[in-house]
Amino acid sequence: MSVQERKERERAVRERLIVATARELAEQQGWDAVTTRRLAERIEYSQPVLYSHFRGKREIIGAVALEGAAELAVALRATTSAADGPRARVTALARAYLDFAEHNPAVYDAMFQLDGGLAFADEDTPKPLKDGFAALLETLAEVAGDGVEPGLFTEVFWAALHGLATLTRAGRLPVGDAERRAELLVDRLAVI
Repeated sequence: MSVQERKERERAVRERLIVATARELAEQQGWDAVTTRRLAERIEYSQPVLYSHFRGKREIIGAVALEGAAELAVALRATTSAADGPRARVTALARAYLDFAEHNPAVYDAMFQLDGGLAFADEDTPKPLKDGFAALLETLAEVAGDGVEPGLFTEVFWAALHGLATLTRAGRLPVGDAERRAELLVDRLAVI
């Protein structure tokens, strides 16, 4: 291995450590607790080392969002591929999405609530975000209904899931009815 390859590998390891530490800190204490000074202390590198990887917290949030989008896509595909039939796939997709939001609140916030400097719904949208949407579209396209553009249907269904996730987390909806809400969403929006 060349010196350059070793340096690149070490750089990638440091970057993963920064992102993992930011994510862990955000999950434990919220995004307000994530500062470059605190990250530098936790990973035992100087702040200039952090800045050599990310220009600031915004880019760190963006990196966490990209990682989360990739994880969400994997989770959605795994759960829908195990389901038999369109209804079961859409129900599994809805549950997996809401479970991801519930069990990864800081990551979910990085993806959809905070400014990570990422472009959405644009040709400049990063691949992990496009792939996350594609994971939704793959299942939802089959239940969009006649004459309904699958991408548009996916956007509406996703917006409903996001609303359920966000309102439930904020305590605006009773937690006990989460399963019934997901079922109602599948029953009323999907043409099965």
